[in-house]
Amino acid sequence: MQPGTHFAFGDHEEHGFVASFTASMPAHLAHWFLEREQFEPVPATPGLYRLSEPERDGVRRTRQAVHDLRRHGYTVQADIRLDPALSAGPAHPARLNGLRERRSRLAQAAAGRTTQRLAPPTTSPPAGRPIPPKPTSAPTVHLTAVTGGRPR
Repeated sequence: MQPGTHFAFGDHEEHGFVASFTASMPAHLAHWFLEREQFEPVPATPGLYRLSEPERDGVRRTRQAVHDLRRHGYTVQADIRLDPALSAGPAHPARLNGLRERRSRLAQAAAGRTTQRLAPPTTSPPAGRPIPPKPTSAPTVHLTAVTGGRPR
């Protein structure tokens, strides 16, 4: 192992995907990080952790743990298939309408002539509607007193 390594990940015949920490890493901190990455302590071997439920996408979860610990600034040694920096990730299905195809279609559309405006639009003056003149005086309102209402 390289000097300054904090964690090591690998395959174990009996326990599946395992992780351990070195003396350069405080035990309580390593325990905290490994449990957050879904590794559990192996009861018979102190300092050794196994991935819980390795049959549930174990390779991807172990690779993610290696990636996460490196992102936190720790030095991690891992087997080749568990190291995201040394091996290719799982194959992703190709998208049918990817970015390249979309940009190609947009470039072709931009290069062609538009069918929306064959001739420049003609502008005509708005239809004339007479506007009535403003009244010179305000209308008078006649108010009448109401009789026979409720007394106050």
